[in-house]
Amino acid sequence: MDIAARPELAGTFGMVSATHWIGAQAGMAMLERGGNAFDAAAAAGFALQSAEPQQNGPGGDMTLIFAVPGSEPQVLCAQGTAPACADIEAFRALGLRHVPGTGLLAAAVPGSTVGWLTLLADHGTLPLAEILVPALSVVERGLPISASLAVVLARMAPHFLAHWPASAAVYAPDGVPLPAGSLLRNPALAHTWRRFIDAESRARAGGASRAASIGAVVREWTEGFVAESIDAFCRMPQRDSSGRAHAGLLTAADLAQWRPHYEPTVSADFRGQTVHKCGFWSQGPVFLQQLALLDEIPGFGAGLLAPGTEGYLHAVLEATKLALADRDAWYGDGPGVPARELLSREYAAERARLIGETASLDLRPGSPGGRAPRLPDLVVRGDFDAAGVNGLGEPNAVRALLEAAALPDRQGRARTDTVHIDVVDQWGNMVTATPSGGWLSSSPVIPELGFPLGTRLQMSWLEEGLPNSLAPGRRPRTTLSPTLVTRGGEAVMAFGSPGGDQQDQWQAHFFLDVALRGAGLQEAIDAPAFHSVHSPSSFYPHERQPGVALLEGRFEGGVIDALRRRGHRVGVAGDWAIGRLCAVSREPSTGILRAGANPRGMTGYAAGR
Repeated sequence: MDIAARPELAGTFGMVSATHWIGAQAGMAMLERGGNAFDAAAAAGFALQSAEPQQNGPGGDMTLIFAVPGSEPQVLCAQGTAPACADIEAFRALGLRHVPGTGLLAAAVPGSTVGWLTLLADHGTLPLAEILVPALSVVERGLPISASLAVVLARMAPHFLAHWPASAAVYAPDGVPLPAGSLLRNPALAHTWRRFIDAESRARAGGASRAASIGAVVREWTEGFVAESIDAFCRMPQRDSSGRAHAGLLTAADLAQWRPHYEPTVSADFRGQTVHKCGFWSQGPVFLQQLALLDEIPGFGAGLLAPGTEGYLHAVLEATKLALADRDAWYGDGPGVPARELLSREYAAERARLIGETASLDLRPGSPGGRAPRLPDLVVRGDFDAAGVNGLGEPNAVRALLEAAALPDRQGRARTDTVHIDVVDQWGNMVTATPSGGWLSSSPVIPELGFPLGTRLQMSWLEEGLPNSLAPGRRPRTTLSPTLVTRGGEAVMAFGSPGGDQQDQWQAHFFLDVALRGAGLQEAIDAPAFHSVHSPSSFYPHERQPGVALLEGRFEGGVIDALRRRGHRVGVAGDWAIGRLCAVSREPSTGILRAGANPRGMTGYAAGR
């Protein structure tokens, strides 16, 4: 390494890693109060809703995996479903070919906040009033605006002022976007959380248990003032990325009928460890398919195929293309997903034989169980401008608005994104969570609540008969994808990253570095990063750039040249420009806990002792 970007933390008490130091500090504060990993994760989650409104918000969604000693890891699915009125015909009637990337039409039932409340009620130990202390401090006392947030606000301000006045009131008061270094406060969001605390207090005063009192707060969201405000706001048309104003389809009844739920993980073994992911309604199994494909390549991980070599990068890029092609043909919350076949050893061996000496420029989904694959209608970008893609954000709301307004994207920098949290406590509880959506650039702020809704429905297809086709009550196939690893039945590592379609690429590269060459958490996070953008984006308007791979500039020139000779269309990003990983670990034999956090973007931190 040319710099020591971050120390790897080690201790025995507890570790928290998050994409912003506010989240890490909030989580650690709960551990210091005697709380467990679930209390810490929830506190970090609420704090990040305050501190990174360009990355996530209360109206977004979340996927989460946790492990309790002695039990199998579980998924908490806080990915909301499509509203009851959200079907393909409703969008076709509006003349839309894709679900817009911004505005109200793309709102699924918001799940992130109810997810945190559910986790806290079922597995936490502290009252909500304590959990919300760090988040309230941010929105009431204020937090200095970072340079990256200031760029987003400057870009979004014209749109806010012209079309989303409630957003302008928070982020561009007096018609001027808040500059870097100024304090960002959100009194309306603070008032929302104060009402949550009041609901909890009233329930406790009436004799309710800690869990039941948090349940009273859930009802305020699903049936009370939050649901009422969302319903009323969705009836008012708002400008979206189609260039027109549309009302939303989400109603109070949708919020009342939906709750987060627990389900088993999907898992696969890799060289003595078991990797756990969310199900095929997410892109999580892509990670497992990549591992299975690579494990079929003779000598993978050593010699000419050791991490960092040209042969290794070529193999990983080609395996990624194949796994993502299967995602686009076969993954979704619809019926008939061939899950068993997709993760079988026989299928992996068959697919691995497609990896040749040169880069493929085609989308090549497989035929699991003899089924014929079908891909959705896709947008292919013939141009190649990889130099401007910095890898820190997702190609979502900001870009969609800029394209709708025919404004320059300034090469894609400072896009909105996602957050991530990993926690392990002294008792061995482990949580990995990826909240996202409800970004300040996704849709207008709801004045009474202080936050916007998410736009996850943009990931659903407006074509009939696909596993990811839009349908009422169906989850859009999310990119949110935390990872938990067990060894001998015990949780040993949790990690994750923002990054949209890149999440299960950056995480796979991190894991392979740890698994194949024994890298430490921070060492693997800091290693030169790369990814493919060959496959279609999950975000509106779903474009793809065939054969394009992006590499950090720290890779040796010989590696880059060799990849180009193999036919990869390589773009070189900044030296520290790709990825935003977080990670924690626990060694069962000693009880030693470790944590690392990404230096890229200058906000990720770990805390622990």
